[in-house]
Amino acid sequence: MTATASAGETAGGPAGGTAGGTTLSRAVRVLEAFGPDRAALSVAEIARRSGVSMATTSRMVAELVRLGLLERGADRRVRAGSRLRELASRAAPAGLREAAAPFMEDLHAVVGHHVHLGVLEDARLLVVERLSAPDAVVDASRFGGRLPAHASSGGLVLLAHAPAEIRERVLAGRRERFTAATVTDPARLRALLADVRRGGFAFCRGHVHPRAAGVVAPVRDARGRVVAALTAVVPNDAGARAQVSALRVAARGVSRALGARPA
Repeated sequence: MTATASAGETAGGPAGGTAGGTTLSRAVRVLEAFGPDRAALSVAEIARRSGVSMATTSRMVAELVRLGLLERGADRRVRAGSRLRELASRAAPAGLREAAAPFMEDLHAVVGHHVHLGVLEDARLLVVERLSAPDAVVDASRFGGRLPAHASSGGLVLLAHAPAEIRERVLAGRRERFTAATVTDPARLRALLADVRRGGFAFCRGHVHPRAAGVVAPVRDARGRVVAALTAVVPNDAGARAQVSALRVAARGVSRALGARPA
């Protein structure tokens, strides 16, 4: 592969960027073609979503599959590979996943749907661990996947406790609307983040998918900093809010395992 764009490459798709670019930048655009709504894609779909030419996309996908960053199924569709998931997990603070594992397992036994652990990466929620069930409610998150912080329940908790400059960047930038419940208005979003800081948890009904609700509590380290968000994704019904207590107990357990002092 060369460092120049193939003919016909244009910007587009969720990766954005300008036409062409370096080999590395195009590879990133190929990887960013995958999203919560597109866990498996054909090569043609990757090319369209990334804005990279079909020929270049085909070569890049083959190389990324060889490296284990992508995987090709029997249906010839391409998915995130085990090596990519391994690299994503390394974004978590040291010891976080190990400390969280037993509490996530207990919480998952209680909620029976999805439980995931996320960290903030470039104003997006990065999922570094995830437990699920075959017949669980729809969940837009996936292991190693990213969601905009303003829309995801875990992202809202992390954004609420992030440095002010990160919050202001999100408030000043473009905010995608997933459903009618997604908070995109900057004044409403600022007020929501303040509520999350005061209340110590987030409860978001239908912000990413109308059938799902996110219940989230912050995880703190030994210095009291919020380093992760523990989330349960459950059906968006009258019983969703009942999971708040279990979430907060589990998050406090993870925090204590990381050396945080009891609240």
